[in-house]
Amino acid sequence: MKLQLALDLVNIPEAIELVSEVQDSIDIVEIGTPIINSLGHEAVRAVKKAYPNLTVLADVKIMDAAGYEVQQASAAGADIVTILGAAEDSSIRGAVEAAKKEGKEILVDMIAVKDIETRAKELDQLGADYICVHTGYDLQAEGKDSFEDLRKIKSVVKNAKTAIAGGIKLETLPEVIKAQPDLVIVGGGITSKDDKKTAAQEIKALINKG
Repeated sequence: MKLQLALDLVNIPEAIELVSEVQDSIDIVEIGTPIINSLGHEAVRAVKKAYPNLTVLADVKIMDAAGYEVQQASAAGADIVTILGAAEDSSIRGAVEAAKKEGKEILVDMIAVKDIETRAKELDQLGADYICVHTGYDLQAEGKDSFEDLRKIKSVVKNAKTAIAGGIKLETLPEVIKAQPDLVIVGGGITSKDDKKTAAQEIKALINKG
């Protein structure tokens, strides 16, 4: 089980500083959609340059022109690139093919997908590397979580790894671990803390216990 740190509400110097505090506890650093929307792939480029040995995920949430978008993110230094599960099958295929050519991986974000099981099966067959259940900010505000969706995906996929994101913190981590995803994505559960290093260490220790 790996730990991914999601960075959403920071600029490039803040991102580099934050990663320096927690890099020993994380496996993947995510350059979140709000950063990419604001600063473009320069943010991906800067973090990868600062931490070349760290796996970098570009959360571009591709919906169309997938091959091109994957190439752009890869050229900036992304090791993993995201596409939305709601995208057309042809877009998923294009993303997977482009990633394979570049030696990268694709994470499919299932945000807003209604029939989780059916789509997860299809994405597994289409060659997704990761399938991620994701409770977005708006649904978190309504008290929703992704644990049941994660269980559904794990019951149907044969090849893809599974991931979970959305409002995960130390207090909710035991339930996440019970569902045994391959990747746990934490944002505010680390970035909102005064002592980010300790928060990341505690979360990683719990994940390592499995």
